[in-house]
Amino acid sequence: MRVTRVKLRNWRNFTTVDVALPRRVFLVGPNASGKSNLLDVFRFLRDLVSVGGGLQEAVRRRSGVSSLRCLAARRYSDIVIRVDIGDDEESALWRYEVTFNQDNLRRPIIKSERVFRRGRQILDRPDRMDRKDPERLTQTYLEQVYANQKFRQVADFFASIRYLHVVPQLIREPDRSLGRANDPFGGDFLETVARTPERTRNARLRRIREALTFAVPQLRELELQRDERGTPHLRGKYEHWRPRGAWQTEEHFSDGTLRLIGLLWAMQEGPGPLLLEEPELSLHPEVVRYIPQMFARVQRRSGRQVLVSTHSPDMLRDEGIGLDEVLLLLPSEEGTSVEPASSFKQIRVLLEHGQTLADIVIPQTRPEKVDQLSLFEG
Repeated sequence: MRVTRVKLRNWRNFTTVDVALPRRVFLVGPNASGKSNLLDVFRFLRDLVSVGGGLQEAVRRRSGVSSLRCLAARRYSDIVIRVDIGDDEESALWRYEVTFNQDNLRRPIIKSERVFRRGRQILDRPDRMDRKDPERLTQTYLEQVYANQKFRQVADFFASIRYLHVVPQLIREPDRSLGRANDPFGGDFLETVARTPERTRNARLRRIREALTFAVPQLRELELQRDERGTPHLRGKYEHWRPRGAWQTEEHFSDGTLRLIGLLWAMQEGPGPLLLEEPELSLHPEVVRYIPQMFARVQRRSGRQVLVSTHSPDMLRDEGIGLDEVLLLLPSEEGTSVEPASSFKQIRVLLEHGQTLADIVIPQTRPEKVDQLSLFEG
């Protein structure tokens, strides 16, 4: 399954969003237009159902309802998140909708929570018990195992969402895994690899090594090894002037190599949606050009949904990217709008006249007065 449609009101940069999501999505827009905040909607839903999460914690991690509410929204407006979950045959098998605000104590409070299965409503809050005990509205039914039995498939789906934005420096830290779990920035990445069953781990590392031979031609072997303290390390054997080559650990891997390893590993994990922020960072442009094809191959095997934010024209030069797969984020005083590239007649016309998607879309994200940066004197 995948998220087939998202509808938002007053969430961060967006006063209103209502857009369909295909299996592969590229988010393109200027800096600060809301690409990360749009991805954060799905992280928020994951936080609602994660261990140690729930509505109160998910909002606290984001500094409260006031920080989540769009600056362009009217004062004290409710925040609304609605997602449709389905597949290619049935786009709205499930619909989950939550509306929340804050009470006089600034605690997040549920204004409404609704769930539909194939168009039939199976949850509608506030219900009689909520009105009898308003304290219940500090929690969603989604996060409560005893309450979400009829729609646990939705909770499990949200729990399967994976966000990744590997920071190579965190992987190299000697105490990187202490106190971290499911760190989206890669702090516990090597521990995650080490915890994976050996057979599965070795198969994934083998596929990663095979892929890396095209981006890192000197790499011949890749394995996991623990040191005398039990700390896991990735070891790579590089072809070298020495007859037997030379081994290096992740401490000596380039930023691009570590980011690519993290990306290739994440794409082999689980069936849930994968959220990626600017995977092109630290990578050679010729490597970046093939990332969309890599996504496509993985999706043919697993069907996994991938949502990517990017500034890279090299990534968008892939001719296999469809107009409905590119979402343009266009900021204005009334909040950022989100529209598929296919909805712009000018883009369709320029494509028909031989221009590439990158040549058309990237200039539309260019800040109007970016050339003024050259006047900075320090």
